[in-house]
Parts: sequence; C-alpha cells; structure tokens
Amino acid sequence: MKKLAIIGLDCAAPKLVFENFREELPNLRALIDNGMWGPLRSCDPPITVPAWSCMTASRDPGQLGFYGFRNRRDHSYDAYQIADSRAVRSPRLWEILSHAGFQVIVHGVPQTYPVTKVNGSMVSCFLTPSTQSEYTYPAALKAIVERVAEGYVLDVDDFRTDDKRALLERIHDKTRKHFRVARYLLASDPWQFFMMVEMGVDRIHHGFWRYMDPAHRDYQRGHELEHAIRDYYRLVDREVGELVAALPSDCAVMVVSDHGAKAMAGGVCVNEWLIEHGYLRLKSYPSRQTPIAQAEIDWPNTRAWGDGGYYARVFLNVRGREPQGLVAPGEYEAVRSELARGLEAITDEAGRPIGTKALRPEQLYREFNGVAPDLLVYFGDLNWRSVGSVGLKTILTHENDTGPDDANHDYNGIFILDERGSRPGAKRGRVEGLTLYDVAPTALTMLGLKPSPDMIGRSLL
Repeated sequence: MKKLAIIGLDCAAPKLVFENFREELPNLRALIDNGMWGPLRSCDPPITVPAWSCMTASRDPGQLGFYGFRNRRDHSYDAYQIADSRAVRSPRLWEILSHAGFQVIVHGVPQTYPVTKVNGSMVSCFLTPSTQSEYTYPAALKAIVERVAEGYVLDVDDFRTDDKRALLERIHDKTRKHFRVARYLLASDPWQFFMMVEMGVDRIHHGFWRYMDPAHRDYQRGHELEHAIRDYYRLVDREVGELVAALPSDCAVMVVSDHGAKAMAGGVCVNEWLIEHGYLRLKSYPSRQTPIAQAEIDWPNTRAWGDGGYYARVFLNVRGREPQGLVAPGEYEAVRSELARGLEAITDEAGRPIGTKALRPEQLYREFNGVAPDLLVYFGDLNWRSVGSVGLKTILTHENDTGPDDANHDYNGIFILDERGSRPGAKRGRVEGLTLYDVAPTALTMLGLKPSPDMIGRSLL
C-alpha cells in the first residue's frame, strides 16, 4: 500500500516559492525539481475557510454551505455561526480513507475542531478555542502533544499587532512546535496517509509584507525587518526538509497552499459606501468606529448591508426573506445589478477605478447551501480589503478595522507533487490549469481508490 504525505502551508505564495526565494529553499526546490508543480487556483472566496475543506472534499463553497469563517445561520440579522468541523457535511480525504481502512494522521488542518473519530490520530486546528479544549483524537494524545511541543500552540496569538519583534518570535515558535509534533506523529504510529497544515505562513504575510514588497505603499527600503518573510520561508524549508527526511523513501510528498498573498493597497468601507448611496440607513450614526453588527440599523429603510474581511459579502434586505425586508422580490435582480455596477465603479483617491469585481453566487457555485451572499465583492480585484465598520466617515482607508494588516489574499496557491519513485513514469515539470479541487481526486488515485463522481476536480495522474 502506497503512502502519501500532504504538507499544507496556508497562504504560501507562488511567486515567493517558485521565483523570489526558490534558490534559498533547497528542500522545496528538490521536490519541485523532481516532481510536478505549478500555481493552484483557489476557490471563491480564496480564504482559509472554506478553502481547505474545498480542497479535501473537492466541492465548492456553495455545495459545502459556508462562505467564510463566520456565516449567517439563517435570514435573520444577527444569527451568525463559526464554520467549524460540524459545518462540514461532505466527506474529506481522511474520512474517505479511514472508511476504506487506511490509517491516517491529521494535524492542524482547518475545520477539524471539534475533533472527530478517525482510523488513526488527529490534532485539531486554529479554530480550537484554547489548549484547555479537547483537541486531539484519541483524547489521550493531548498530553503527549503537550509534552512533545513543550507547550502546544494552536495559532499565533494577536498576529495583527504593531509589536513586530514579539510577533516574529511567536510565529517562529509556533512553527517549530507544529513540525516537532508532526515528526513525532509520523514516527509513533503506523500510517498510510498524513496531512498537516502550518498557519504561520499566513500570519507572517499579514504581519510583515510591507517590509518585503517594494509594491506596498508602506515599504521602506533597508528596514531591519525587510527579510523577515524570506528568513521565515527558510525556516519552513528546513522544517519541511526534516519532515521529508523522516518519511519512507518511496512515500509520495505533496506540498500545497490554499491561496496566495499580495500587498494590501488599502480598505474600502463597504457600509460607508452603502450609506452614502442610500442602500443602508442607520438610526443614528456612531461617533466612533463601530462594527456593523453593533450599529443601530434602520432595517425597514435599508436595502443592503455588508460584512468586512478579505472580501465583502453583501446582502440584500429582501421582503419575505429577511424579517424587515424592503426590496420586493420582483425588484431583486434590478437592485442587485445596480448595486454591482456601483461597487465596481469605486475609484481610488485620484479618481481611477480600482478594478473591483462584484460576483453573483450563481456565477461561481453549482448549488447554494446555507445562506449565500447576494454579492461577493473583491475590491480592487483583491488588492483592497473590505472594511465592515461604520463611523469612519470615509469610503477609502489605509487602516484595517481589525488591526494592522499588510497583505490580502490572492487567487493562486502552490502545488508540488514529488512521487519519489512510488510510481513509474511520474509526471515532472510545471503544470498549468491546476485547481485546489484537483488535490483530493489526485490523492485518492495515488492511494488506489477511485474518486467519487461527486468530486468536481480531476485526478492529475
């Protein structure tokens, strides 16, 4: 029976791995040189949740029924829920393999908290409330993980901070602990499938991109932190190298990321724009910055509102759908089209269009489960963040309302597959047209299973 190890690097950027840092990453470069590789188109939206579940289930967000970390529970105004493992109702790779009798190890993959029973072991993800929670399967594994890690870390605390030195130390510390636990898990139990995800790559992009990228508006050449991201990628490469060295020589290795990253040009205050253009009305305008969920919205006179984040989710207040809906069902499409045109016409401070895309869910998804946004808005084609707060008295801003942030997400992650002699005639070289939906069918095919016809990706073998 073949073995497959998938190493997930959340947010790892193709330009950095395949171009800028390639010669300084000998272990990743060896996998690239000996296997197939290329940019991996993410899902829409290209964010951690739902992307890792889209990848491992080979289904789109509409099929899965969640469109971000927090999702509307129903069509009321204040019922939101976190999309943890209980939100995922489609089988993911480790569940399919466990059911087929494979022994699996799952470590840090998003949306694995609360943990579920597998044929093997599981250490849950950054959505775990704290290390006081039961975050391992079996439960007895928790004490071992804490001992091996010398104090386990689920995520990088407070990664949106101005204290960059302390943040850098926390990111490095977390990454070392996670890979140390990963190596222990690989050595301690029999397995055929291993998957881990390291979140530190995402955290360092958000904290330090401005110091690295001359295209960033706040870049300062020669800053003492200019090479923080490069040096962190070197650390990750060393950790990947140690992990690969611990694998059987014929174990296939896949390295993937769920999306990429790019410099953040600024933020568009989506609800301020909606107020200015008459779509959103407040009972009283706040005297200070206020999250939209805490604002006093005049619902009977509101046609639309939006959520902030790496992209904007815009919802129409539809009569008969929302409790105090204003938009008549017969006017829905006309209002949505008008709204999309207006959002796409937003300009920068110099009056130049920023290239916003306002997308309808029916353009992106095969079906809709859960409560889908009426529009998914990529401000500046993902160069600008959506700022959901009100009280800022501006539409454009260069300050994030949830704390300092240098990077936004980009459409493409990375894909590397080195079969390491496990199959004669394995493909090598750069491959175009890859999507994250192709990962699960490829993994199942490698392990001798036929992908489900419900999967929307294709096997690359």
